[in-house]
Amino acid sequence: MSARVSVVVPCYRYAGVLEGCIESVLAQEGVDVRVLIVDDCSPDDTPEVARRLTCTDERVEYRRHADNVGLIGTANEGIEWADGDYFVLLSADDLLVPGSLRRATSVMEDNPAVGMVYGRTLYAHTGQPLPVPTERWSSTRIWRGEDWIRTRCRSTYNCISSPEVVVRTAVQKSVGGYDLACYHSSDLNMWLRVAAVSDIAFVGAVQAIYRIHADSMLRSDDGPMVDLQQRWLAFDRFFDASAPLPAATQTLRAMTCRALARQALWKASRALDRGDVGSGGVPVDELVAFARDVYPAARRLREYHGYQVRRRIGAGRSLWFVPFIATGAAHRVRVSMLQLRWRTRGI
Repeated sequence: MSARVSVVVPCYRYAGVLEGCIESVLAQEGVDVRVLIVDDCSPDDTPEVARRLTCTDERVEYRRHADNVGLIGTANEGIEWADGDYFVLLSADDLLVPGSLRRATSVMEDNPAVGMVYGRTLYAHTGQPLPVPTERWSSTRIWRGEDWIRTRCRSTYNCISSPEVVVRTAVQKSVGGYDLACYHSSDLNMWLRVAAVSDIAFVGAVQAIYRIHADSMLRSDDGPMVDLQQRWLAFDRFFDASAPLPAATQTLRAMTCRALARQALWKASRALDRGDVGSGGVPVDELVAFARDVYPAARRLREYHGYQVRRRIGAGRSLWFVPFIATGAAHRVRVSMLQLRWRTRGI
C-alpha cells in the first residue's frame, strides 16, 4: 500500500501562488496524499481559490480562521489534524518537486528508526523563472539523532529551509507543536526536538522549491542581533525543555554558546574592519555584549582578542592590517568548505 502523507498548507495572502503549491502536492506519485489548506484569515482571494481546489480534487480540504493566529499557531493546528503515516508542513508559496514524497517516505519505510527526512532546496527569487530541478538521487545519509544534534550545536546554523522536510507523524505528535517563543527559529527548535527522539536522514536530491520574497521567512533584514538571539533561543529552549541526552546536555550547551559567541565577535570585528559602525551601522557593542552574556568565557576566545586589537587600531583602518587580511581569507575558506559539505552531505 502507498504511504499516506498529510500535507498541511498554511496560507495568508498567497492566493496568487496557492494553486501551484497544491498542484505540486497532488502530482506526487507513489504516495497517498491528503491536503489541508489552512487559511489564516487572508484578506485576498484565498477562499475562492481554495474552494475551487476542493471542488476539483477530493483529496483537498479547506479551513478558514475567523481571526489571524499567525504561522506557528496555524502549523500547530495542522499537526493536530494530521492522520497520515507522514507529515509535511508546506507554505503556500513553496513547491514540492516531482518524486520528493516518494523518496522521503521510502527512506523511512526502510529505516523505522528514522523520524525525519530532508534533502536539498532550490530557491526561487521574485521576478525570476522557477528553477528546474532534476530527479537525480545521488545518495542517502542517515545519522543517529544524537550525532545530528551535536553537529548542529557546533555550527548553530539551521541547515534546513523547511519545505523539504517530511516527518513521521507519530514522531511529530510525540514531540508536540512548534514553540511560540521561537518566532524566527521555531523550525530549528523543532528539528532538534525530532532528532532527540529519532534518527535523521538526508537524501541527496532536490526535494522542494523555496520562494524568496519580501514576506518570506528566509530573509536577513532583521539584522545580526535578531538572528543570533533567535538561534540561541531555539537551542536554549531545546536544552531546557527536552534535555534528551542528560549526560551530554551541558557539553552541548557549552559548545553552542561558544560557537554563537565566536560568531558574534567575528561579526563585530568585520564591522570594525569595514568601518560600518555608529548610527545606522552594525551594533558592535550589542554583539560583544551578547557574546559575553551567552558565553562568560568569551574574553578568552581568539575572536575577542582580535576584536580588541581592531578597536585599538581604529574602525576602518584594521582592514589593511596584514594579519587580519589573512584571517579574513581563512574565514572565507571555512565558509566555502561548510557550504560544500552542506551540498554534498546536507549537514
